[in-house]
Amino acid sequence: EVIALNKAPGLAVQGGTGTFRHLDGMLDILRFDAPDRPRLVHRLDRDTSGVILIARTVRVAADLAAAFKAKTARKVYWAAVAGVPNPRRGVIDLPLDKQIGPRGERIVADEEEGKAAITTYRTVDHASKKVAWLAMEPLTGRTHQLRVHAVALGTPILGDTKYGSRDALAVGADGIAKGLHLHARAIRLPRSSGRMLEVVAPMPAH
Repeated sequence: EVIALNKAPGLAVQGGTGTFRHLDGMLDILRFDAPDRPRLVHRLDRDTSGVILIARTVRVAADLAAAFKAKTARKVYWAAVAGVPNPRRGVIDLPLDKQIGPRGERIVADEEEGKAAITTYRTVDHASKKVAWLAMEPLTGRTHQLRVHAVALGTPILGDTKYGSRDALAVGADGIAKGLHLHARAIRLPRSSGRMLEVVAPMPAH
């Protein structure tokens, strides 16, 4: 009923301007014996790695979409960030809005016009005060939410060239690999059958 993939970083989920290679365009390969074409039920940023769920039938797609809409789906992300957040754990409640500028589309914090965006986080470990490993759980699903919220904490995600300052790249000089250090580690949601679906994705090499 469901296919779970560990999406590689750099692979877009859907097409767009100048994007011709994407997961949605490959779903026919995963049809196997099903009468329906597999369907996406949620998204990941192109540069974010990790678990993504694909429904094999229209009925299952509606079932999974209902869990996301009702916010009963729990998604946990792992991130390596520059610096250590203070406090070490908490809730980021910062509305976000979309801006279109000369450099393209960008998500910005906007407490007046923005849409609600809430993320819980905790520091799992850290190396001195240079790098921290965070477990982040978005309670809303805004575009680039975790990346913008990490910047709001003062700890941009390593390799985030879009939202991070030089701090997000400077740590790389000490030997940390290039690439966005954000990984959709696990997803857990209830099915209408009463069973719980839980998937954990191994991290990419970088």
